[in-house]
Amino acid sequence: MSLAGGVYPLLLLAISGGGSITKDLRVNEEIRAKEVRVIDVNGNQLGIMPLASALRLAEEKELDLVEVAPQAKPPVCRLMDYGKFKYEQSKREKEAKKKQRIINVKEVKLRLNIEDHDFLVKARSAERFLRDGDKVKATIMFRGREIVHPELGQVLLTRLAEHVKDISTIERQPKLEGKNMVMILAPKQEVRQEIKPDQ
Repeated sequence: MSLAGGVYPLLLLAISGGGSITKDLRVNEEIRAKEVRVIDVNGNQLGIMPLASALRLAEEKELDLVEVAPQAKPPVCRLMDYGKFKYEQSKREKEAKKKQRIINVKEVKLRLNIEDHDFLVKARSAERFLRDGDKVKATIMFRGREIVHPELGQVLLTRLAEHVKDISTIERQPKLEGKNMVMILAPKQEVRQEIKPDQ
């Protein structure tokens, strides 16, 4: 049986049931082709047949005829319980979403003349954010003539990075952006692994 170039991988995908085949699929009477290549629930090829015969076969087996490879000539259709398939897929997608971890960037703002106690409060906030798996954007806001001493800002940001060095890495070195100096800290890999995805 000779299949044209790009059709064969699509056919294998349809037979194996692999891949994501839910993007606006045509089901049963929505299928427009006159002839279709039919695959049963176990992935066995039943051959090419008129659409009416394929629909009749699906009805006899109390299944749906689903067009899984519309680009193929003729299109590939699979016999399946489409409602059950959609339900299982939505369950899989929900599970995958639960396992995803969105990394946010939390900001900690500092001033050049910050008191030691205030610095520790900010450093503890940064530490908490990092332990939660978020990145920290540390910003020093220069006021007036403070901007002529950017080295003092670097010292302060280095002090903050030193305070959280066990749980973070410097993703972006301190850099002057207008009247602010910004540094980005990221949680170390082992800190990320400790976090449960659903937290």
